[in-house]
Amino acid sequence: MSELIRKNASELVELLGKGEISSVELTQAHLDRSMAVDHDVHSYLHQDASTALSAAADIDRRRAAGEKLHLLAGLPIAVKDNLTTTDAPTTSGSKILEGWVPPYDATVVKRIRAAGLPILGKTNLDEFAMGSSTEFSAFGPSRNPWDLTRIPGGSGGGSSSVVASFQAPVAIGSDTGGSIRFPASVTGTVGNKPTYGAVSRYGLIALASSLDQVGPVSRNVLDSALIQDLIAGHDPHDSTSLPESLGSMADAARKLDVKGMRIGVIKELMGEGFQPGVMNRFKESVNLLQQAGAEIVEVSCPNFEYAIAAYYLILPAEASSNLAKFDSVRFGLRVAPEGNPTIERVMAATREAGFGPEVKRRIILGTYALSSGSYEHFYGAALKVRTLIQRDFAAAFEKADVLISPTAPTTAFKIGEKLEDPLAMYLNDIATIPANLAGIPGMSVPNGLADEDGLPVGIQLLAPAREDARLYQVGAALEKMHEDIWGKRMIDFAPELEVRG
Repeated sequence: MSELIRKNASELVELLGKGEISSVELTQAHLDRSMAVDHDVHSYLHQDASTALSAAADIDRRRAAGEKLHLLAGLPIAVKDNLTTTDAPTTSGSKILEGWVPPYDATVVKRIRAAGLPILGKTNLDEFAMGSSTEFSAFGPSRNPWDLTRIPGGSGGGSSSVVASFQAPVAIGSDTGGSIRFPASVTGTVGNKPTYGAVSRYGLIALASSLDQVGPVSRNVLDSALIQDLIAGHDPHDSTSLPESLGSMADAARKLDVKGMRIGVIKELMGEGFQPGVMNRFKESVNLLQQAGAEIVEVSCPNFEYAIAAYYLILPAEASSNLAKFDSVRFGLRVAPEGNPTIERVMAATREAGFGPEVKRRIILGTYALSSGSYEHFYGAALKVRTLIQRDFAAAFEKADVLISPTAPTTAFKIGEKLEDPLAMYLNDIATIPANLAGIPGMSVPNGLADEDGLPVGIQLLAPAREDARLYQVGAALEKMHEDIWGKRMIDFAPELEVRG
């Protein structure tokens, strides 16, 4: 394996800036890696080597001509396949959009292109981002590079596995209830969900509009900070976009200091159902933070126990509305049934053929929750719980600057293990869902390996809305403590994948 692809993005950016490597050389190295391993990992749904290399060559020409470029110019990146791209299909992991090439780029994609980052490809995901394992992709599951028999998380398992398998230095994901953070936890990567509205959702194929947020996936905290600085900022195309800047995340990540900070341990995310190895690593990190000068306090968020129930009413309700546009008329798949093909029959046949089982399950649940006889009893009650969870966070942040918990209750489970039990699958997001309901930022940082199976676990950091910089400051400091103890990055413990000719 080329040593280039094992370097952090921040290291690669420095080499590019000094002219010690070219963007073409770096992009080709990652494309070669994908040719060697992605037949097993299945991180990508679409790659176009010629387009990526053309973008890289353009940056090399501009750099050689002395043009002033963006700090990250020439750094290859992968993009989750629910962000629209004009030069590549955008399927959102669904047969109903197979082969669809959008007429416009998502704002995040525009900013990536404007900065000169070659896009290596579009990554796999659970269909319309509905899932926790990437097993609900219509095009087959992605696999965890640590153990190919296990899931890489979801819905963004493609983005986590592409970074963990060294096929891309950084990637873009989306997080509706933990779809960046849970995959990061089980693949030993860093995943960040910014404050709701900090990054534009324009061009993101919506799952649940009040919950979705775009964010970075990387192999260290500083790299995620650099990507968030690139993609964040106000967008007039997105009515929920924050008008103000949240400052430099990269500057925060370089502080490496937690002395005097109040770190809150969430009592409700410490109990039954958490794997012993996950809890052992979590307690060790709490001790490390305390030794570094942080004040550890316990906080209680009693309404978190209702978070999953509220989430799985709010999300399906919004999803059923958002997915109504996939009707066989405007774009995407169209199936004409035999006999008299009325619009109603064409629509029914198209949605039957184009949507997978999890999407159908959530559409049915959401439509029922929004029906006139059930709205107040289900959807209205879920919105009230959402308010209570927001109040829990507000009270907790009066006592602490940052809250911490395990990112997920377990390490990566086996592919197929939970497909027949949707409720068991949903419980993977028990720790991550509250942040989406409240609109606050959350980050997962690698937190060692579980005693039982030697697989990675993550620690989750949460901060008040607009205080994303706190996550990067604490996350980078904790990352440095771990590296000092383990002697290397957590990702470097991953077994080497078999490379085929």
